[in-house]
Amino acid sequence: MRGGDIESRGEKNRGSNHAASYAVEDTDTPWLSWLIPLFVVANVVMFVIVMYFNNCSKHDQGCVARFLGRFSFQPLRENPLFGPSSSTLERLGGLEWKKVVHQHQGWRLITCIWLHAGVIHLIANMLSLVIIGIRLEQQCGFVRIGIIYLLSGVGGSILSSLFIQRNISVGASGALFGLLGAMLSELITNWSIYTNKVCALLTLLVIVAINLAVGILPHVDNFAHIGGFLTGFLLGFVLLPRPQLGWMQRRNLPVGVRVNSKYKTYQYGLGLVSLVLLVAGFTIGLVLLFQGVNGYDHCHWCHYLSCVPTSRWKCDGN
Repeated sequence: MRGGDIESRGEKNRGSNHAASYAVEDTDTPWLSWLIPLFVVANVVMFVIVMYFNNCSKHDQGCVARFLGRFSFQPLRENPLFGPSSSTLERLGGLEWKKVVHQHQGWRLITCIWLHAGVIHLIANMLSLVIIGIRLEQQCGFVRIGIIYLLSGVGGSILSSLFIQRNISVGASGALFGLLGAMLSELITNWSIYTNKVCALLTLLVIVAINLAVGILPHVDNFAHIGGFLTGFLLGFVLLPRPQLGWMQRRNLPVGVRVNSKYKTYQYGLGLVSLVLLVAGFTIGLVLLFQGVNGYDHCHWCHYLSCVPTSRWKCDGN
C-alpha cells in the first residue's frame, strides 16, 4: 500500500478533474517527470546500438536507405518496420523461448523490453509512453511508475514466453499496457475522490479494449499486452491508493475528531488481494516457463487472444 518513501513531499491539497480521457488529481506541486523521458532516451539509444551492430550494408545489397551506411535498414521484404534483422535482435537480447528455457537466459525477459523491431515500432511505442507515462509520473512519482513499468514489462514477457515459442518478441508494449492497467486500477481504488468518474472509467475501458483488439492482428504479440496489463492493473491497487481526504486535513479538524486510518478498508483489501495474486502469478508463470510448459497445451482456445484468422489473413502457428 502507499506509504512514505523517497518521493514524499509532505502534505498536498487534493482535487480532481477529467482531462486527457482520464480523471487525474491536481496538486500544487506535481512531481517533475524525468524517468519517462529517460526511458525514451534509453530506448532510442538502444535502437541506435542495435542498428550499429546490424550493419546491413555489409551483409545485404538490398538495404533500405544505404546512405546511412551501417545504420541502413534491412530490406522491406525481411523487415517492413525499417529496422534490423531478426538474428541481430536475437543476438542482442530479444525474447526467444528456447534460449530462455534451455540455455537459462532468463535475462532476456528484461532485455527484450528495450529492443524494437524497427523505426515505426519504436516511434509508436515512444509516443504512447510519452502520452501516458509523463502524466502518470507527474501524478504519482518516479518510484511507483518506474516499478510498474519494469514489472509490467517482465510480466508481459513471461506470458508471451508461455505461448509464443517459435518467434522472437521485442518491444515495450507490455510495459505500456501495464501503465494503462495501473491507470484503471488507480481510478477504481480512488473512486470516491474523483468527479466525472463514470465517464473516465468508460473512456479508459474503451481505450484498453481498442488496444487489445489491435493485438488480435497477425504478427502482434498480444500475450505481452495482456500480461503487462494484468501486472500493471494489480500493481496499481498496491502502489497507487491515495489517502482519504479527511486524512490530508486531519490537522485542521476540531479537537476530538480524528481520522483513524490513512486509507479506506476497501483500499487495504484490494491492495492485499492484488499483492497475493501478483506474487502467485509471477511465481507460477516463472515455474511453468522454466519447466518448458507450452501454454497452448492447457488452453487450446488461447490462440484467439493473440490472432483471430479471417478471410484476409492466416495466423502462424506458435
